[in-house]
Amino acid sequence: MIDLIARPLEPQLADAFHRPITYLRISVTDRCNLRCVYCMPEEGLPWINKAEILSYEEIAEIVRAAAKVGVRSIRLTGGEPLIRKDLDRLVAMIAATPGIDDIALSTNGLLLADQVQGLVAAGLTRANISLDTLREDRFEAIARRPGLQRVLDGIDAAFAAGLGPIKLNCVVMRGQNDDEVEAFAQMTRDRAVAVRFIEVMPVQENVEGHVSQYISAQEILERIGAIGDLRPVDGPKGNGPARYYAFDGAAGSVGVISPLSHDYCDTCNRVRLSADGRLKLCLFGDHFIDLRTPVRDHAGEDALIAILRGSMYVKPERHHLDIGTTASAMRALSEIGG
Repeated sequence: MIDLIARPLEPQLADAFHRPITYLRISVTDRCNLRCVYCMPEEGLPWINKAEILSYEEIAEIVRAAAKVGVRSIRLTGGEPLIRKDLDRLVAMIAATPGIDDIALSTNGLLLADQVQGLVAAGLTRANISLDTLREDRFEAIARRPGLQRVLDGIDAAFAAGLGPIKLNCVVMRGQNDDEVEAFAQMTRDRAVAVRFIEVMPVQENVEGHVSQYISAQEILERIGAIGDLRPVDGPKGNGPARYYAFDGAAGSVGVISPLSHDYCDTCNRVRLSADGRLKLCLFGDHFIDLRTPVRDHAGEDALIAILRGSMYVKPERHHLDIGTTASAMRALSEIGG
């Protein structure tokens, strides 16, 4: 058994490969109100028992410990985080934590219009919204649920609440939505939106068709470049792995996230907390550290800090995902964009 407490580490959280860890992604629920074809089966998954889900108070306790060792950015994810009640209460707890200066949300946008004002008032600073198509029929085919207009309304509401520039995450699949790449890119000319195209990854639900669906980030950029010259830009604030480009004079930017063709492991600055309190050290790995038990045993902040520091010794250097292989975890694509 790995000793996660006894080994000393420098005060700033850093892994064995000298990468500072400043970013914590927190899943507040494993459940979702969509069933995207690249994400989970249509019938759903075996959901985590409610008693095993961390309370907001337990999450806030872990965030306070993480902030003490240099974590500065928090992203709330799911499943779909907005289906958990009173999420603004958790945002307010995190916003009150000394050292945390960035609180972001990853959402499919269906419930965003009704909640965004309260979330921003509580301290939310940024939002990523998943949108794989601009056509209602395709939305239902990909998400296995209706709702395109609700997502578009959520985007408008996020801008109105002051969350711009908004990041839109689009998973590109050959033969399903790849003919919309240019239309998505054109959105950035007149609106302060960062459209990020994500290479489809081989999770359990699509591994057999993955090779035929896969489009590299390079091909995506070539298609967009055919409708206008692109120049590299810094892109909007955030902790994600996207490389950004923009048309001359554009209000927004185009990004590509390429976990297969151009991995970004050398700059990884993040860890993930699952809804049931497991610290996941690599999105595509099987390295988990239990934080729920010490929290519920009232081990205290010093013990949590020691566990966080010790976990860095087992964070892998990189993932080994490749075309035609299967990611170890479902919902990887919904988790990837920062």
